[in-house]
Amino acid sequence: MNSNISADSAIKLNEASLSRLGNNVRVPQYDRHQITNGIVHIGVGGFHRAHQALYLDNYFHQHPGSDWGITGVGLLEFDKRMRDALNYQDCLYTLVERSPEGDKARVIGAITKYLFAPDNRQAVINTLADPKCRIVTLTITEGGYYYIEGSGEFDANHPTIQYDLQNPDQPIGVYGFLTAALARRRQRGIAPFTVLSCDNLQGNGNIAHEMLTAYAEMRDPELRRWIAEHVTFPNCMVDRITPATTPDDIKMVAEQFKIDDAFPVVAEPFLQWVVEDEFCAGRPDWEDVGVQMTNDVHPYEMMKIRLLNASHLLIGYLGTLAGYTYVHEVMADPMIRQAVENLMAEVTPTLQPVPGIDLDNYKQTLIERFANPKIRDQLPRLCLNSSAKMPKFVLGSVRDALRQKGAIEYMSLTVAAWFRYLNGLDDKGNSIPIDDPIAGTLTQLARDSGSDPKPLLNLTEIFGDLSQSAPFVDAVTNHLRRLYELGAKETLARFSLVH
Repeated sequence: MNSNISADSAIKLNEASLSRLGNNVRVPQYDRHQITNGIVHIGVGGFHRAHQALYLDNYFHQHPGSDWGITGVGLLEFDKRMRDALNYQDCLYTLVERSPEGDKARVIGAITKYLFAPDNRQAVINTLADPKCRIVTLTITEGGYYYIEGSGEFDANHPTIQYDLQNPDQPIGVYGFLTAALARRRQRGIAPFTVLSCDNLQGNGNIAHEMLTAYAEMRDPELRRWIAEHVTFPNCMVDRITPATTPDDIKMVAEQFKIDDAFPVVAEPFLQWVVEDEFCAGRPDWEDVGVQMTNDVHPYEMMKIRLLNASHLLIGYLGTLAGYTYVHEVMADPMIRQAVENLMAEVTPTLQPVPGIDLDNYKQTLIERFANPKIRDQLPRLCLNSSAKMPKFVLGSVRDALRQKGAIEYMSLTVAAWFRYLNGLDDKGNSIPIDDPIAGTLTQLARDSGSDPKPLLNLTEIFGDLSQSAPFVDAVTNHLRRLYELGAKETLARFSLVH
């Protein structure tokens, strides 16, 4: 993927080459070999590398010789590319912060080891069971928790769960690995680790707690009791727009910064992390590098998920239907931009007071972040796995607004735009690839039912009892009919005339 870059024009990234990189690249100024890995991170992707690993890289500059280094773990076959890139580069990678003012590059050294579970499952369990491991962090996506949104129950019948219950020593899923390690620690009298979810779930720590203990109960009720009593699961809110790495990004890093990096990551300048201070085995002094430690993450989580993530869905669906490719292109369309602002205004009354945050300023900052042309965030990333995102990002706001007798027009428009998107064709008839764990079911229902949203609304695992709410069903129906008849842009034009 590093085509057109000659070997002598860009320096292959590894530990030995750090001193040869240009003055325009910041590199680790601490001795990585003096760091002990007290954190295991499962699900190393772009976001973790642009967010938590960056915070720890900053931390090691202040606290050399720290015992909070990161061992990265990939559980999926999909993670092979990350394994190959990191292991070939001594786990180093380039992070480029992109803004209209310019690009800033730095090499991150916080991950010092990477394990690919399919290569050696026991090595992962051994690392998790090692007393040095004191925190396990997760970015496994919303769908990785096996949480049934409509009922709040654990998806015990999922094939991954059933496989791990039958093969406890050779697991493939996150709960299989965590319980195997915790069982070994309990057996050997080793204190447990903290499990810190860093995914976009409201109450992500609570959900991780409930789902892991539900799995442990099926494996060993005594282990479940031990986990419930001793393991902590802090909630946290994470925020940084981090698009998927593209071949153009790899080329940009090679040409602009003269680094031959197989898997760099690009991100916006904005960065935020709010963490509940509940750690059973200690933690880094994250406050030193700007992490906000608190007793109650919930208002921050709700603010971010209901404003940023819900807006991302509306941008993704309307932008795709209108034929756009990138988020900043969508935000340059005044009608869609106005719809996003109206969605945020509609959601705001459902939020709790957020200490230290000016919501009007936060919303304006979001609009500016979405419009950043240097990020080149692609719409398919926003629409990915929508069946897991929609309940978490939008439907909670719908329920609260209905209870408050508030407006739900733009929330309903977001749902309707998803249903129209699921038909698989944009407004000009171009094909839309639908990337979702239940894409087959969703696309079949969308195509069969057309402008009637009821068959999709009757998916209780997504919508729960919302199909019984006449105001919601009516609003979705009206929007969906217009989207089919008029297309996204004309629907918004008519909508703005009415409102």
